[in-house]
Amino acid sequence: MFTFLKKPSAGTTEPSKPVTLLVIQSDAYDWPTIFGERKLSNGRPVKVVQTGWHEVFAQADNYSANPILVTVRRETGGLREGGSSPQRLMIKPDFLLIRNEVRELNDYRSLLYAFMFAGVPSVNSLESIFAFCERPVIQAALNALSRMCVQRGEAPLPLITQQFFPSHKEMMYAQPFPCVVKVGHAHAGLGKMKIRDHHDFADFRSVQAMTNTYCSAEPFVTSDFDLRIQKIGGSVRTFKRVGLSGDWKTNTGSSMMEEIETTEEYKRWVDEASKMFGGLDILTVDALKESASGKEVILEVNGTSSGLHPEYAAEDNAQIR
Repeated sequence: MFTFLKKPSAGTTEPSKPVTLLVIQSDAYDWPTIFGERKLSNGRPVKVVQTGWHEVFAQADNYSANPILVTVRRETGGLREGGSSPQRLMIKPDFLLIRNEVRELNDYRSLLYAFMFAGVPSVNSLESIFAFCERPVIQAALNALSRMCVQRGEAPLPLITQQFFPSHKEMMYAQPFPCVVKVGHAHAGLGKMKIRDHHDFADFRSVQAMTNTYCSAEPFVTSDFDLRIQKIGGSVRTFKRVGLSGDWKTNTGSSMMEEIETTEEYKRWVDEASKMFGGLDILTVDALKESASGKEVILEVNGTSSGLHPEYAAEDNAQIR
């Protein structure tokens, strides 16, 4: 992924000033170890600083030689840097690798804006990460890609049929029940509810009125299994996930996940999705196989924070590196 890096060669003179890579990931993996002693193609060493959004403070300007200054606060299980580190570390990042969501229960968009203001390069791009903060923006890009497929004479992307409601006032659902409603920007199983009929939908509408945000609704699909098509750079994997706990959200309950063959159709889906927002280096496409018809439908696309299968994480992180 970071193609400007190379392994050090014997006898190479090491320049005095390293470049700084800031990795935003507090939940897993040791990125200083993953990068090891790799250097830039010109021989400059790479200093990797890893932390989470909640440990970052930043200020940016458009007039100095160093447009952004980042202070990283160390907390238990937080900051991981090659070698020992102080309680607070001040850095001027040359590049970003963002592997955690900007918006979860907390909202770190203001920090993202600081990096955008300073023009710090990133994987994925900061513009795409900004777009991925809102569900309808992601869905709009998918809708546009599907229309472009049709214009080229190809099959449209098999997107799940969906309605979008800016507020509770417009909530008139016109598709079959049961359905799934998704509130706001939430992801990873949060903000989702299965609605059995129009009575439950009316009840939900009264609750949605208190949120001051948007929501979407789509038919609930009874499925044999989930699919996740993962693309990191030019590497593509496909995983099949079968729920074991009886929870309709298979990404939150117990499940069994295995790698399967990537068909040409799966590759088409993920290649098309990788064109979103000027190009995505890290992404996953989530889909379902409907039990009754055997049809496959695309539910959503995830960006730079896409999780990795534990069995293949070492290989995939090396691919990101």
